Amino acid sequence: MRVHLSMQTEILIVGQGLCGTWLSYYLQRAGKPFLLMDEYNKSSASRVASGIINPITGRRLVKTWMIDEIMPFATSAYEEVGNIIEKNIITHCPVIDFFSAPDIQIAFEKRFKEKTPYLSTVSDEDSLRKYFNFDFKAGMIDPCYWVDINTLLEHWRNQLKENNILIEEKFNEGELIITKDGIQFRKIHAKEIIYCDGVAAMQSKFFKHLPFAPNKGEALICEIPDLPSTNIYKKGMSIVPWRENLFWVGSTHEWKFEHPSPTKIFYDRAVHWLQSFCKLPFKVENHLAAVRPATIERRPFIGFHPLYPNIGIFNGMGTKGVSLAPYFAKEFADYLISGNNITPEADIKRFTRILSA
Repeated sequence: MRVHLSMQTEILIVGQGLCGTWLSYYLQRAGKPFLLMDEYNKSSASRVASGIINPITGRRLVKTWMIDEIMPFATSAYEEVGNIIEKNIITHCPVIDFFSAPDIQIAFEKRFKEKTPYLSTVSDEDSLRKYFNFDFKAGMIDPCYWVDINTLLEHWRNQLKENNILIEEKFNEGELIITKDGIQFRKIHAKEIIYCDGVAAMQSKFFKHLPFAPNKGEALICEIPDLPSTNIYKKGMSIVPWRENLFWVGSTHEWKFEHPSPTKIFYDRAVHWLQSFCKLPFKVENHLAAVRPATIERRPFIGFHPLYPNIGIFNGMGTKGVSLAPYFAKEFADYLISGNNITPEADIKRFTRILSA
């Protein structure tokens, strides 16, 4: 839909990645009027992401923040939306973690003996040797899930189109006008605007002072015909079951980068890693790259600007967006509709001072 005539709504959402999709889902479910503006980008961070929900993070093998609440909520939410769009978009897919060094194996065994949740041993490591080269043992992280993000985004986009609430245009903040009743963007009049546009929000005059810490990720999409798609395989990088019998192979976390595009350096390194780790023949079908809207604190940015109460943000999910976005979209929607509280660690009220400067 293109904006021609004057349009009235309560909320204008900018961006249809995971954040914009989930926020629009919960607003629609609650009957809250909104419009969503998004210029399609096949290389957005959401569309390039692996889609993994993993409850364990880092070399120290600690539980991801709030995972005991977030993971069951997210899995239920993806199943719910999958039923609506009549697609299976979430799959149980445990991680087999191949230890790349003795200290990592020792750390895993220590955590396992401490009965750390989600960690278990691999019952038949020998069966993995026909697929992979590895010198040390392997552990398992379970449950983990894979989400077909692209199917979710495409089908939800179609639903927005069918309901005539998707505006396929590029948002230009220079055209945003703050009015006495809310905001105006071209012919759109809304009470509130919410930025769900990933790293683009870093350029916003309203939110540029938030402590974003964008990082770039790259991945290869590979055909590996004889590799079972029942697990995610990790040894430094990961091999993740993707779509249509393909695997996602990556990724990097680059804090300093010259551009957001795919690089030959990563391609060569990933191919070499796959050749040395995987015993099976493979074929590279695609090379992806995107910049994630991560934050210094590794916590989301949710709420409204302290000086401009009609201008909000739902952003900063970083590498955990696939699990965080559903949970916090519901929380933010409840705030917008009923005034419920936002989790303090995610509320941008914690940055009132720097946003008010």
